[in-house]
Amino acid sequence: MNKSIRPGPAPQRRAVQPKRRAPKVHKPSSIDRLIALLPISQQTLQRITTVAIMTVIGASALGVATLFGVPQAAGVAVAEEIGRAGFRVRGIEVTGVKRMNPMAVYAVALDQQSRAMPLVDLAAVRAKLLKYGWVADAQVSRRLPDKLVVHIIEREPAAVWQDKGQLTLIDANGEPLQQISAEELPELPRVIGEGANWQAPSYRALLDAAPALRPLVKAATWVGNRRWNLVFETGETLVLPEEEPAKALVKFAELDGARALLGKGWLRFDMRDPTRLVVRRPGQQAQRAITDTTATQADAPLPITRMAIASGRQG
Repeated sequence: MNKSIRPGPAPQRRAVQPKRRAPKVHKPSSIDRLIALLPISQQTLQRITTVAIMTVIGASALGVATLFGVPQAAGVAVAEEIGRAGFRVRGIEVTGVKRMNPMAVYAVALDQQSRAMPLVDLAAVRAKLLKYGWVADAQVSRRLPDKLVVHIIEREPAAVWQDKGQLTLIDANGEPLQQISAEELPELPRVIGEGANWQAPSYRALLDAAPALRPLVKAATWVGNRRWNLVFETGETLVLPEEEPAKALVKFAELDGARALLGKGWLRFDMRDPTRLVVRRPGQQAQRAITDTTATQADAPLPITRMAIASGRQG
């Protein structure tokens, strides 16, 4: 008897589980490491990136607008948008100021039609600052995102200029720095007269010729835009010639060294005549002259006893 064999159920296959892979550790790229070294926050970096993209788009839009004749105000609008994105002047950093009023620097830096960083005119700020007497030079720069940096190089006061009753500090070249009052008068040389400030270099050279007299000179008057009168601390006035004033001053220094002319009650010494020293006391109408009759002694100090009455009065 034939028996039919029925096939049994097919064996079930086990599902193969996929092997689990260890998660990859993300290593920072060279660019990421470089960004991490930047001295700015991630938020600021994102703002810079945003503004950079806006700037590129804005520049492209401005180029198209210019091509089609749209007014340049479109560029200003783009710059204002950049300012609203956070790039707007909110602080001023001033360095180098020692004597001038720093508020003047702040006022100039903030005097802008717009405080959006792209619209701040750095050259105009510098030009305005250079109009101040104290400012020899100025450096103006942006520090993103919101600060202007101003570095001032000041002039140094070298003398006091007196003219028409007004006292003004000047530098070594005669540049006016600042008006001052008599109570603020510093221990500096004083030059007197119209235009005397611009003669400050020649005045320094004059005193350099006779350094022994330098601490004894109180002031110098520039006369007729051509020559100097020196006023000493002891009250006397020394009238110097227009030609070779340094040579005359050296000769007077030799005379004073030999005969102690200063502090002896004389009112005026006149050396405009190279052959003699004319002197006058207070109250005298006539002047006395020390006449040089010894040309062989190579400008030796002239003795006070060799004095003659000078006719007339020299101005």
